Amino acid sequence: MPLIEDQIKQLSLNGNTHKPVNGDVVHELDALIVGAGFGGVWQLKRLRDEGYNVKLVECGTDYGGVWYWNRYPGARVDSAIPFYEFSDPALWEEWTWKQRFPGSAELRSYFSFVADKWDLRKDTEFETFVSSAAWDDNEAKWTIHTKAGKVFKVKYFLLNTGFAAKRYIPDWKGIDSFKGTFLHPSYWPHEELDLKGKRVAIIGTGSTGIQLAQELSKVAGHLTVFQRTCNMSMPMRQVEYNGPKQYFPKAEYPSIFEHRTDSFSGFAFNFLPRSTFEDDEEKRRKTYEDLWAEGDFSYWLATYYDMLFNKEANREAYNFWRDKTRAKINDPKVAEILAPMEQPYAFGCKRISLENGYFEIFNQPNVSLVDISNKGTPITDVTPNGIRTSEKEHEFDYIICATGFDAVTGGLKQIDIKGPSGESLSEHWSKETTTYLGMSVAGFPNMFFTYGPQGPTALCNGPTCAQLQGDWIIKAMNYMKEKDLKKIECTKKSEDDYKELIWKLANASLLPTVNSWYMGTNIPNKPREPLIYLGGVPTYYKTLHETAANGYEGFELS
Repeated sequence: MPLIEDQIKQLSLNGNTHKPVNGDVVHELDALIVGAGFGGVWQLKRLRDEGYNVKLVECGTDYGGVWYWNRYPGARVDSAIPFYEFSDPALWEEWTWKQRFPGSAELRSYFSFVADKWDLRKDTEFETFVSSAAWDDNEAKWTIHTKAGKVFKVKYFLLNTGFAAKRYIPDWKGIDSFKGTFLHPSYWPHEELDLKGKRVAIIGTGSTGIQLAQELSKVAGHLTVFQRTCNMSMPMRQVEYNGPKQYFPKAEYPSIFEHRTDSFSGFAFNFLPRSTFEDDEEKRRKTYEDLWAEGDFSYWLATYYDMLFNKEANREAYNFWRDKTRAKINDPKVAEILAPMEQPYAFGCKRISLENGYFEIFNQPNVSLVDISNKGTPITDVTPNGIRTSEKEHEFDYIICATGFDAVTGGLKQIDIKGPSGESLSEHWSKETTTYLGMSVAGFPNMFFTYGPQGPTALCNGPTCAQLQGDWIIKAMNYMKEKDLKKIECTKKSEDDYKELIWKLANASLLPTVNSWYMGTNIPNKPREPLIYLGGVPTYYKTLHETAANGYEGFELS
């Protein structure tokens, strides 16, 4: 058999193929979906239902998105079920969770169940990393290349890379010299590490660092947590389910899913319809206590409506959190680092985590805390034996670098995507991020993304966002098909107007006062700008609906 026939047999994705001049086999599709998390999986299912010739590619070896990669000890979602699952009754009527906040292994099992139920595997290619994409204006199609040399030609390029697709490790001197094991948690080995009795460092106290610290404090000989900024983490009220009984009866699920778009954050709760100081001190205290007792994000996103917008209201929320947290910590010096008496930044304007005994681990003799903020002892370098701060050298067997991601934009910019002008997306976003509706970019036709910059994203429950944005994209594609149109592209004006709206919403809040990945400030030299739409899911949903109802206002269709 000739070589090219071998290639066709081996590489065919059941789409149309032809042999161009350069000899590559090109796979013709209506759409290529990138990413096998909630967004990508939902689009694959829905687009196939609509009759499109579509495939999904994923660089991992299975479904799950961020949950495929997050296998570190203690990894779990901090959105409660049933909000953190698809609304399809064919799934939830049969699937039963074991915990209110499922761990990563259970989430991977859920994705496997979904893949089998929706028969997704026949249209999915794993271990496939999209490296580049270029738009051809004459054909009105994208030509997409993978690292392995596979080529696709598609009408629609649908990116579902999520907010955490590009890892970030600070450029510390000496990392390669470390004689122990240095790893980013999203690269956690599938074979569990033996950390019993070992000297372990965790750098970073975001959600990942907190979850890791809780678990590793149980097995490490000595655990040292390096904190740059305190995490205003709240208690997770975990629930273990016995049999079919769930936190919410399944009879309530249709109503819960229907009303997810009525909630600011895509859950089932909203901010209170009154401001903080409308209540007297006694009633305010009771309100805080009731929200705190929910053991989810209620204290953050179901509290007084002015908490994220008014400094005094925010300080009141911080003070309650501070006092609750300090009561768990024995050493006053440690308490001052973890929960300072003086508010260090606006509560809720950095990603809040849910914890389960995190603050108490610092009462254990085998756990230490190192303040690496500018006021403390910053890390200067990594040595063959461990970590050197401005104060001293600490020796370790393992260094776990829980320093997060080039969030929201990093996963998109690491693909070399070029529009008809030849400008790449990375170049387009070099000075500032601009989108329209948080799903499209001027100069990049027929390209849409979900859970990305200037969408509700980090302040929206993931599956809610996946379905909300995914359905809008599919309706736009159907509209194009009905009208026999080839090209849809947002205008520069609509992009500029939307950017102005993003800043207006952000500046009405306290978010720009805080350095965080919400503002892009966790990455050196990254533009400082709001990367999240702060208008809430109901307003965002209304905007999308109106845009479609007005013939996709803000887009040029041709």
